[in-house]
Amino acid sequence: MAIVYGKEMAREEILKRVGDISQIGGVTLSELADGLERGVRTAQVNTGGGLSYTVLLDRGLDLAWTFYKGISLSWRSATQNVAPAFFEPESLGWLRGFHGGLLNTCGLTYAGAPSRDESTHAFLNEEDLGLHGRASYIPASNVWADGAWQGDDYLMWVQGKVREATVFGDKLVMYRKITSRLGSKAILLEDEVVNEGSHDTPFMIIYHINVGYPLLDEGSRLVTAVDETIPRDDRAREGKEEWDRFHEPKRGFSEKVYLHTAHSLGDGNGAAMLLNEKMKLGFYVKFNTDALPYLTEWKMLGEGEYVLGIEPGNCRPMGRRTEREEGRLVILRPGEKSSIRLEIGVNEGEEEITRFKRYMGKE
Repeated sequence: MAIVYGKEMAREEILKRVGDISQIGGVTLSELADGLERGVRTAQVNTGGGLSYTVLLDRGLDLAWTFYKGISLSWRSATQNVAPAFFEPESLGWLRGFHGGLLNTCGLTYAGAPSRDESTHAFLNEEDLGLHGRASYIPASNVWADGAWQGDDYLMWVQGKVREATVFGDKLVMYRKITSRLGSKAILLEDEVVNEGSHDTPFMIIYHINVGYPLLDEGSRLVTAVDETIPRDDRAREGKEEWDRFHEPKRGFSEKVYLHTAHSLGDGNGAAMLLNEKMKLGFYVKFNTDALPYLTEWKMLGEGEYVLGIEPGNCRPMGRRTEREEGRLVILRPGEKSSIRLEIGVNEGEEEITRFKRYMGKE
């Protein structure tokens, strides 16, 4: 049953009180109309449990604005949600359309730092690969956004497929379904990535989840279960003992990146929570570690670019060549698939926060 405005209610009781379910929750389709965003289709989801979010249908079915009871959860960059036609794949061009938002999907055939790696294209030996891949700039097809009753639960979903393909080369397809339940404060994201080509293909994916102010603030803390933490470089090694602590924005701050190996909990999931004790609010991520064994932390505490990246992935963000050389590169054979499941949500109040800490073995 749905919990609507603090009260557990069956379907019959809810429908007695509303003319249409959109009165308290649902999915609405629209299109952005101005500037570089013009033409980008969106789906706005209101769970009726205080959580609302926007899915960018033409940007890889990624998540943009996300709010809980009017409080912004996601960081937003200055670039806005640029239309996919403006994608610049070379070098760091990905950043010109990195809108932030709650989720940017990095992948599918390459992710992480720019690199030069052996090519799977029939006519190339090597190729230059830019930052973070193409997935976040690919418009989804076969989109279905809707809601329906399943017994006493009303489910809302946005689904479609994102195809990264080239003639004489790779053909990966990501089938994505995003689901929320009426009255909930969580998002379930289920991806199935399939190699629909005829040769072995590299598969890299990082879920670039971006949390911002006010949840991220001076005194906030990252609580997570990990088996290993490696600073990416000398910059990250400075102050590495405070990788899980955050301060106010500082001018000239340079990013620090920490490479965690996720600890698999009893249910096979890894987990992390950004906790703001003053607000009694936590933002959490759960993910299946068989598909996503790595957790990258992007600690960026500069002015304007004040953001924590919580990034589960099947690789580290070092570029495809490094992943290949260090033995982490995942290869999908023809017809092979990878099934991935993430849950993103909010813990509010001492009881929920404590329960999630205990789940991670941190209480």
